[in-house]
Amino acid sequence: QVQLVESGGGLVQPGGSLRLSCTASGSIFRIVAMGWYRQAPGKQREVVAIDIWGGGVSYVDSVKGRFTISRDNLKNTMFLQMSSLKPEDTAVYYCNGDIDVRPSGVRTYWGQGTLVTVSS
Repeated sequence: QVQLVESGGGLVQPGGSLRLSCTASGSIFRIVAMGWYRQAPGKQREVVAIDIWGGGVSYVDSVKGRFTISRDNLKNTMFLQMSSLKPEDTAVYYCNGDIDVRPSGVRTYWGQGTLVTVSS
């Protein structure tokens, strides 16, 4: 059993910053990749950023230069530093993880989501 728990959402003014965190816990053999997705009201869920552990990080064009992924390997925790926030960044942000849970293999897990509201 693996759980992803997010925190750090909230209300912020345009131009402000927030940092989201996501901690994976449970029977983890190895984390293959973790990422952030978001879903705005009335829209489909979209990828924001993906960190392939041992590989690289990629961002959707709309957040490049404003959002940064980092992680604490020992704590199986990923962070999303969001700066220069815009109203269009308002969404529920979800943590996603592709995690090796041997002997079952690599499975995909989702967090419960955390709401980010950018508004004056």
